[in-house]
Amino acid sequence: MRFRNGLAPYLNPACAATLAERKPPPVGGSVRDLSGRPDRFSATCQVLGLALVKASLALLLLGLLAAGLAYLAEAAPPAQTADQGRAIFEQKCIACHTVGGGRKVGPDLKGVTTQRDQAWLTRWISAPDQMLAQKDPTAIQLLQENNNVPMPNMALAPADVAALLAYFTATDKGTAAPAAQPAAPALPAGDAALGQGLFAGSARLQNGGPPCLTCHSIAGIGSLGGGTLGPDLTPAFNKYGGEAGLATFLSTVPLPTMNAVWTAHPFTPQETANLIAFLKQASGGGPPVDPTGLLAGAAVVGAAVLVVLAQLYWRHRLTAVRRPLVEHSRVQRRQLK
Repeated sequence: MRFRNGLAPYLNPACAATLAERKPPPVGGSVRDLSGRPDRFSATCQVLGLALVKASLALLLLGLLAAGLAYLAEAAPPAQTADQGRAIFEQKCIACHTVGGGRKVGPDLKGVTTQRDQAWLTRWISAPDQMLAQKDPTAIQLLQENNNVPMPNMALAPADVAALLAYFTATDKGTAAPAAQPAAPALPAGDAALGQGLFAGSARLQNGGPPCLTCHSIAGIGSLGGGTLGPDLTPAFNKYGGEAGLATFLSTVPLPTMNAVWTAHPFTPQETANLIAFLKQASGGGPPVDPTGLLAGAAVVGAAVLVVLAQLYWRHRLTAVRRPLVEHSRVQRRQLK
């Protein structure tokens, strides 16, 4: 039996059975029984069914709304405070920046939220390497204004970026004090020759870290140059703020790649002083050796040497074959004569 209005699934069995025995009402009329009189019981069942449908739809809509709000709350980063941003700044940014303390490796960030909009700052703090690769005009200008030292990608989470922006905004409004700059660590006198040995790997670092030449190059060190994972450090002494800037940088190693290595294998104060003395001495040198030409030349010379050695080693390789053939040819010519 097909129930009118599709309400049977929402009715109790008694209502459903009653509706099944009654004929449908005329269009525009009320529900009536078999004698033609108004059927109040069936009308009540119909009203209850409609109420149940409306209640089900309302519950469905409320569930969808709650799920949407939960998704938005999870997707959006939680509100961050200036104190959280200050802690992140002191951990990851203070080696290269100040807030009101003047330029270091990078620019002074006092007033940065009044100079750039929040959207641009979010992109820049999150992925500066991508913005430089995309030739963003402002990013390129900042690179040129800061000794062509690119800002590294610090692999910050969205919540960290939001916290830094909250901190910068608070300092610009005067509601938060800027982080105090750490004093450069006191170092002993450095020895450039010992620093060169540490850099090149001829001397071992006390805490087991790898030699700097593994990832970096510098003028005059290594006959085939150095590594290319990190930048050329020939101009590092001037670019990174001299002795004070390098001392802070090497003691904090804020860059993600370096931090992964040097947190477990830190430099000792004496090693830091020796490396700084070496970088200072190397800062007046030219560009490091490009190993491409040297490797190509070595390959050509090596191939020539191998050819000569092969000729010397196998110089008698055809004697056993050629002599019988030549002798046989001479015999044949004599016989023909």
